[in-house]
Formats: sequence, C-alpha cells, structure tokens
Amino acid sequence: MAEQTFIMIKPDGVQRGLVGEIISRFEKKGFYLKGLKFLNVERAFAEKHYADLSAKPFFSGLVEYIVSGPVVAMIWEGKNVVTTGRKIIGATNPAQSEPGTIRGDFAVEIGRNVIHGSDSVESANKEIGLWFPEGPAAWQSSLHSWIYE
Repeated sequence: MAEQTFIMIKPDGVQRGLVGEIISRFEKKGFYLKGLKFLNVERAFAEKHYADLSAKPFFSGLVEYIVSGPVVAMIWEGKNVVTTGRKIIGATNPAQSEPGTIRGDFAVEIGRNVIHGSDSVESANKEIGLWFPEGPAAWQSSLHSWIYE
C-alpha cells in the first residue's frame, strides 16, 4: 500500500465553496482520493481528533470552530503524500504561507486557515483510523502508470 494522509477541509473552506478547488489541487498533483465524507462533527469526536492539543490554550476554540459547520474529511494516497500534501497546504499561519499554497491563496487568520492535514505518517494513520474506521476505498486509477514509474 502506498503512503496515505488525512486531509480535512474545515468549515470556513466548506462555507466559502473551496472544496472543489482543494480536491483539484491534490488530484492535479497525481494523488488518489481514497475516502471522502461530508459531515457535521460532534463535539466529543472533535475533542478526540484534537486530543494531542488538549493542553493548548486554543483547544476549546479549535473544537468549537470544527463543530460550527460541516467539514469534508478525505484520505489521499500517493508517493510522499504527507510531506507533499503539507507543502500544497502551506504553513499553519497563513501569513507565513507561500502564494500558490492553499493557505497562502485562501486564508488570512490561523483560526480560519481552511484546511487540516496530517503532519506525519503516524498521525495520518491515526487520523484515518479515527475518521475512516471502514478503511480507504480499494481502487487504482487507470492513469497510475502515467504518474508513477
């Protein structure tokens, strides 16, 4: 199995109609969408997702924000998808994100930075297990040989 990552379009990205644009950037790079859910997040689930940040002063605001509207949760697969996905997303602080990244192009505030992406293979596996207990879809694109050697 190739490397996978978890990506979540946050409520601001959904409300602003950026879902298609964000999916397009990952597809155009050559990554495969292996799971997708459009859902409202329950508070207990949000707290579990962000458990590693529970001691941070911004934790309650982060949880409150994620439950404020629908999100799009996704699994993406491909070579170096975690590292490359983070580059596509841009720095957590949009002011430090390069133009051409999702946050560099579409975000202004850290608390409204449009998207979440796993920061390591380990966290990706944990987040995918939490959000997609059924696992990823089993398929391979017919374009695989045009993207990968």
